[in-house]
Amino acid sequence: MSYLWTQAGDFMMWLLETFYGFTHSWGLAIILLTLLVRLVIYPLTRKQMASMQKMQKLQPRMKVLQEKYKDDKETMNKEVMALYKENKVNPASGCLPILIQMPILILLYSVLSRHGFSGAHFLTVHLDGTTLSTIADAINLVDATGTRVPNEELGPVMLIFSAATNPGLLWEHLGIWLPNTALLVFIGFLTWYQQYLSSSGNPQMAMMNWFMPIFLTFICLSIQGGVLLYWGVSSLLGVGQQLLATRKARVEMRERPVLTQEKPREKSAG
Repeated sequence: MSYLWTQAGDFMMWLLETFYGFTHSWGLAIILLTLLVRLVIYPLTRKQMASMQKMQKLQPRMKVLQEKYKDDKETMNKEVMALYKENKVNPASGCLPILIQMPILILLYSVLSRHGFSGAHFLTVHLDGTTLSTIADAINLVDATGTRVPNEELGPVMLIFSAATNPGLLWEHLGIWLPNTALLVFIGFLTWYQQYLSSSGNPQMAMMNWFMPIFLTFICLSIQGGVLLYWGVSSLLGVGQQLLATRKARVEMRERPVLTQEKPREKSAG
């Protein structure tokens, strides 16, 4: 397994070096890699888009159920899940894009850790630096001996305390840490927005919609800017696809309006 992982990493590095050969920019190379991966996984994301379109078309009936059982959350959840089952919709499909991307992100993290890209920038983002390491650089964080604290020993609590006691250095070296931090915040927003688009109106996914972006933003504090660039571009493309799917579903609903907001009940005999 480790051999296959190493081979996959070598192949990814070969792709990046190939893209760098004619772009002369590691940032553009990562963006081209992102576009290639999105193209390869398109058949999977297309299924997720189809599921999301179904959920959009079910919104009128879901709103009726939510209003009808607003005082009985347990019954409302059961009715909503029954509606999904009846229409063969997977309410957790909104997590699919993130789950698909995780192995790619881990592999890219491994490649950047091994090969460095030392000093590489793209639109002022430090491709080899993390949000934590750029803040540490801005405030010149050192230990008792005056030695720069290694990146693997940097922690959010340490950085928050140190930065709070050195606000002047943070402001003075704004260009060092702000680009990576802004990219991380942007990714957190895109993650939330993707979840929102995928599960809008689904009460079962409400907690996940907030938990996933916060959790991923936290763990990404120690991830290199190159990985964040990949994730940001991929998420932006994913949001674009989801917006197109949502628009298509709304057009279809206008052309074929929902005549009944609830499934018609069968008339009793006699």
